[in-house]
Amino acid sequence: MKQDRQYFIKQVAKVTGLTAQLIRKWEERYQLIEPKRLPNGYRLYSESDVNTLLSIKSLQKQGYSITEAVALTKDHNNTMVSDADEVHPLQTASMPASKLNHFVISMLESGSACNELELVVLLKQAFHYFGLNAFLTEVVAPFLKVVGDKWEAGEWDEFQESVSSLVVRDMLVQIRRNFQYNDNAPLVIGACLPMEQHEIPVHFLLLQLLLKGWKTFLIGASPAPGSIESLVSRLKPRIVLLSASTTLPFEHDPELLNKLDRFAGSMPATVFYMGGEGALEYAKKHVPERIIIARNMEEVII
Repeated sequence: MKQDRQYFIKQVAKVTGLTAQLIRKWEERYQLIEPKRLPNGYRLYSESDVNTLLSIKSLQKQGYSITEAVALTKDHNNTMVSDADEVHPLQTASMPASKLNHFVISMLESGSACNELELVVLLKQAFHYFGLNAFLTEVVAPFLKVVGDKWEAGEWDEFQESVSSLVVRDMLVQIRRNFQYNDNAPLVIGACLPMEQHEIPVHFLLLQLLLKGWKTFLIGASPAPGSIESLVSRLKPRIVLLSASTTLPFEHDPELLNKLDRFAGSMPATVFYMGGEGALEYAKKHVPERIIIARNMEEVII
């Protein structure tokens, strides 16, 4: 992957969601980015420029003024360069968690155009470049985070979000199905709750557990009522991962969590985890006795 990858302003606008006019205005007024100029006057922006613009946009979304956002981003970039080992006050949660690499930036451009074929090619290239673990953390996770942010902010429509998410999902399914594992490895079952359609987080976790020597089984999106209990009883896994990105499963069946919690109590040899924004929200007022509510992946990836 080339480190000096450059982008025209139209590409930067697609990725960042900022207009070309605003990008030029920020460039000229705040001197925060310095694109190269071609003889014909066209600007070429670097990956660093793209990430800087995304940082300013993220800070503005958190309530900072443009002046404050620019100052924070400048100071953050300077401290990161001056001493990467020292912890500085500006290295806080207000700054974007990670920098987008060339693959993610190109995928966002393809996703914006709903170019499914280009997305597939980029995902395959990134997978072979990084290897599975870094592919998940450096490509898949940040890409889906930005896609979700764009859809939530109204920058992308449902079709753009759907195409991007489905291409990633299909890639993760393909990788998991082709992964070689030991038949004697301990089993983990991942399942969406009934009415839950977002299965990508489950694929993500199962792939990380495959890397740690587990054998995996997936119960896909919106399983039929009772199917989770039936399969867990039959397969007797070491771990069960339950996912709810929304509270819809609990709204549809107010007794769902209690039923699953009682079932978990009948399987003492199996550890049950439940995660996702919907599960976390619902568990604020409905705390299960047997099921562990996981707030992040690190609590599950053991």
